[in-house]
Amino acid sequence: MNLLFLVFTFPLLGFLTLALGRTRISENAAAVIGVGTVGASALLTAIIGWQFYQLPAGESYTQLLWTWMSVDGFAPNFALRLDQLSMLMMCVITGVGFFIHLFASWYMRGDEAYPRFFAYMNLFVAAMLFLVLGDNLLFLYFGWEGVGLASYLLIGFWYKDAANGAAARKAFVVTRIGDTFMAIGLFIIFHGLGTLDIQQAMTLAPQKWAEGGMMATAAALLLLGGAVGKSAQLPLQTWLPDAMAGPTPVSALIHAATMVTAGVYLIARTHVLFELAPFALDMVGWIGGITLLLAGFTALTQTDIKKILAYSTMSQIGYMFLALGAGAYQPAVFHLMTHAFFKALLFLSAGSVILACHHEQDIFRMGGLRKQIPFTFWVFLIGSLGLVAFPLTSGFFSKDAILFQAWAYGHHELYWMGLAGAFMTALYTFRLIFIAFFGDSHAHEVHKPHGVDHSLPLAVLAVAALFGGWIHIPLDAVLPQAAISEQAEHAEHGLALTSMLVSLAGIFFAWFFFLKNRAAAAAIRDSAIGTLLFRWWREAFGFDWLYDKLFVQTYLLLVRINRRDIADQAIGLIPRLTMMLNTQFTHTQTGQLRWYAGAMAAGAVVVVAAVILL
Repeated sequence: MNLLFLVFTFPLLGFLTLALGRTRISENAAAVIGVGTVGASALLTAIIGWQFYQLPAGESYTQLLWTWMSVDGFAPNFALRLDQLSMLMMCVITGVGFFIHLFASWYMRGDEAYPRFFAYMNLFVAAMLFLVLGDNLLFLYFGWEGVGLASYLLIGFWYKDAANGAAARKAFVVTRIGDTFMAIGLFIIFHGLGTLDIQQAMTLAPQKWAEGGMMATAAALLLLGGAVGKSAQLPLQTWLPDAMAGPTPVSALIHAATMVTAGVYLIARTHVLFELAPFALDMVGWIGGITLLLAGFTALTQTDIKKILAYSTMSQIGYMFLALGAGAYQPAVFHLMTHAFFKALLFLSAGSVILACHHEQDIFRMGGLRKQIPFTFWVFLIGSLGLVAFPLTSGFFSKDAILFQAWAYGHHELYWMGLAGAFMTALYTFRLIFIAFFGDSHAHEVHKPHGVDHSLPLAVLAVAALFGGWIHIPLDAVLPQAAISEQAEHAEHGLALTSMLVSLAGIFFAWFFFLKNRAAAAAIRDSAIGTLLFRWWREAFGFDWLYDKLFVQTYLLLVRINRRDIADQAIGLIPRLTMMLNTQFTHTQTGQLRWYAGAMAAGAVVVVAAVILL
């Protein structure tokens, strides 16, 4: 485990190599460097994981690299901490990230900026590893901002299209709002506890802050502000659908497998602080529950295959927040892992569909694809079964654990919201499948993807999406699990059956309305109330419109009022005053000897008088 630092060093070196030599690096060399460095990290992670799980249960490992800074008693370390939670996150980032990189090496072939693409991808992986391995909140924040930068670069990768640049700026600005809240939260933690070391802070917090106290609540709410920004939860969720402007492998890596789960990781890592602030913990659950429903209704009205998956991601992160708010920390992180499997598979499969249909993304212009690209259809179906928590798939185990523990811990409102979300997930997911893969084909000529770098990542992720739920990774040493009453345990099987039936009902209604009888769905949509709801949901409940009116237009109004810039005018007084004084002093330069002699005498008198009087 002494080589732990190499896990993030490999992709960081890949980024530097590709960034500095991209104009001189061929496509093949860029693929070898970009994919190979992340593959090396994944291999090293597997070796470290084998060594780590040989340690006694609950043991952790800290690798001190150097002291970052030392300022008036503030001396954060540049150190890595490996425990059960960071080990799981490292496996997800490097493992899923490697197969996404491998798929991208095929998907991005022929792009003029091929080396630049992999430079940004490597930077993102390195930054995400910083985030999860940092043993203090300052180091974590460094990685937090790193993934924000990398996501901006990747979302706007095709920057020559103005819409892509706008999407990248939107993601950057909206997530910066959350990051500002988080930074203020770190100031409060350091002021109140005297440290940003995560383990020390979590130990000192119950000693120095009372449960429900103002300081603990303020710190937890501010960290929650950062989490909702990165994880695209209400009210900072608007950036995620626009982020689909980036290449599809970017969506798979950043907006499905890793970056959007950073907020979940942050809350899980600092759960002690949130338990001291019950109001903040309740807010986590309610934000997640509301977001998963809003995203589910919106996904039901979208026609872009990537945007449907984007709103699905938002909804699934909502499940994780719901679980955290209910105190089901381990199921939340378990769902984080299974979601990485099936959502990365869905995005990569969607990328394969898009290329097969010559960059067409509207599902109503597809149809009949199951016969034309059968392999892509089957892996997409497997990913979808995981997403809807079909029995015995990976998503079934994690989502069932979330709903069961939400009920067992007395959060019945969150349970019902999660159950409604399960129905919506099945409905919009199989709406996509029945429209795009069944029925009559609307595509003229379908290109059949092939190649190991295309099929291998999809096949591996399909296996993970099917059987990943059987993987048991212990988290007891880092995340608590409250006792469950005997009465609740007896209800577990009934709750699981209910969840399964609700998901199957969603699939049935999707089959009826979007395959068997599409006219019925059209009639409902074209009714008076249906048209109103359809437009409202399709616009994602109007949050973009609302924010534009409240913030963007207000800001532009202030800019127009202050178009001459009052601050610049005030600061401009300084050079103008200096120039005026300079002009006046130049009048003293007459060139007359008597004037200079008199001035020197007067100056001498002033100096002597000052000495005598003072």
